[in-house]
Amino acid sequence: MKKNVIVSLADSNYFPLLNELIDSIKKFKESGEVAICILDAGLSDDQKIQLTPKIDEIKSAEWDIEVPDSKIKGREWLKSQVSRAFLPKYFPNYEKYLWIDCDAWVNDWQSVELYFKACENGKLGITQTIGPGYKITSRVNWVFGKLAIIKSQNFKHAIKSNISLDKARKLAFAPHINIGVFSLKKNSTCWNSWQENLKQTLKSGEIFGSEQLAMNMSVYVDNVETEFLPLNCNWITSNLLPKFDENNDTWVEPYLPNYKIGIMHLAAGIWKDNEDMRLNKNIKVDIQTLTGKILNKSLRFSN
Repeated sequence: MKKNVIVSLADSNYFPLLNELIDSIKKFKESGEVAICILDAGLSDDQKIQLTPKIDEIKSAEWDIEVPDSKIKGREWLKSQVSRAFLPKYFPNYEKYLWIDCDAWVNDWQSVELYFKACENGKLGITQTIGPGYKITSRVNWVFGKLAIIKSQNFKHAIKSNISLDKARKLAFAPHINIGVFSLKKNSTCWNSWQENLKQTLKSGEIFGSEQLAMNMSVYVDNVETEFLPLNCNWITSNLLPKFDENNDTWVEPYLPNYKIGIMHLAAGIWKDNEDMRLNKNIKVDIQTLTGKILNKSLRFSN
């Protein structure tokens, strides 16, 4: 019986990305020791048939916390903003859970191993979205030259979700945490903290982003035990483009010592001519190599 599991979710529109994520996992021989489970948020019957031989389990995502229809507006894929906080309920037969968004893919297996190690002893394994080359971490609006109105993602969302001001202030300039990739053990107390915060954020705030705000609250307000992993374990391409190492045919961080990227994440998309690379694999952008050349490449997974 496999003890560790990688979980993701998709609807029919993001099925190609989900399929690529699974292929990127199975590219590594070590993946044979890890289960792959999928939450279905609107996949077609044909898509599920295609997935079945590649994965261990697939289950329909639910609204694990009640959300009014007036907020959902038919967007069933938004279940992803709730169901990922309840993974042990869906797939109870595993000890360690690694969530990877379907718009991400595995470039180096070492990052997978790090996430599974990070969640030992009940800790949360996760990556902060801050690192070398990040020029802006929080936005402010300056008033009269000296006063500033805080516009950081966490603070803005917390205020909109009617989170108390003292909690919102704790979040205001804390390094933002992206939950597109994270790991937790089945018995971690972090699940309960996250779920309780999620009930609060869903009550008054928007559905999209609510689970991310809730997790940031768990880390920075509830102080759940956290193992912060390096940026290459969840490389968000919209924040900073990687470089390409032609000699080793792989993606690397753009600054010395050019560590190999473990998980490439296309969160927020890579846009060109008003088209998103996540929905159009033909979209390519200029990427610098380690030797200074410019290549026109896609950041999507390719065998």
